Amino acid sequence: MHRHNVLSMAAVAAIVVTAACNPFHKTSNEIKVQDIPVGERWNAALATPSSLAGAVQIQGTGYVARDPSGSSKAVIHIANATAGGVHPWAVRVGLCGAGDNPVFGDLSAYQNLKIDKDGTAQSGALLSVPFPTSGSYSLEVRASPTNMGTVIACGNLAPPTQ
Repeated sequence: MHRHNVLSMAAVAAIVVTAACNPFHKTSNEIKVQDIPVGERWNAALATPSSLAGAVQIQGTGYVARDPSGSSKAVIHIANATAGGVHPWAVRVGLCGAGDNPVFGDLSAYQNLKIDKDGTAQSGALLSVPFPTSGSYSLEVRASPTNMGTVIACGNLAPPTQ
């Protein structure tokens, strides 16, 4: 009987792993970090600005990569945010803390981050602008749709390594 339980548990584990790894189960705006090799994208590590230390402590990662269509795509993942929060985000032209930098691409391409009960969120945006080959860029997360003046997380994008 013990052997039967072990085999049943192994079968259940195999089904769970197979379902979790199903390459056909992807929502339309889901873009995974592992889709693009690290050396072929602009990468950022996000953190809360020091002026908000103690009030908010968001961390995250993100990148900008070349889309097969010739445009760009941006991806962001954040953690340690307040569950239920809604935060606008965008790639900006310029570095963190350098003022109100212009948005890279069309602002409407960036869907708000909606924070899950575990304090995490992720989003992706397909941008109708060419993949950047030079310049300074950053990923910014704003406090809320009604408080766009407060940046709660930012990370400078480092260019791809060649």
